[in-house]
Amino acid sequence: MLKHRGFPGRLPSTDYQFTIRRANKKGATKIIRRERYADRASADRKADAGFMAALWNHFGEEPFERGNLDAGRISWLFGREVVPAEDPFDPESYDALLRIDVKRAQASFPEVFSDPDAFEFDDDEDEDWA
Repeated sequence: MLKHRGFPGRLPSTDYQFTIRRANKKGATKIIRRERYADRASADRKADAGFMAALWNHFGEEPFERGNLDAGRISWLFGREVVPAEDPFDPESYDALLRIDVKRAQASFPEVFSDPDAFEFDDDEDEDWA
């Protein structure tokens, strides 16, 4: 399993994880398309936007390997803003290639593309607490 170095592990100041630490011994969790209903909590919507910002900042328009990206978080965007980059696509593989559908992502998360500094992913955020 490829570990995406430099990719944020979670949305800052939350428990919404973006990556996993190690591969599942039973195999990769299947990526599915989860329905996003209009009444989702604002924290969930912010986690989706934060994950999209992290994907955009890390990969841009280039295809990327699933690797250690959290399947649950990908599933909230899958089939809309994040689509398969290969055919056939194996949703249960850590080696599966994905890509951002930029037009759909811009329509769904305009704040990610209009203000690049809207989401700060500072790994050292807890260092200056003293």
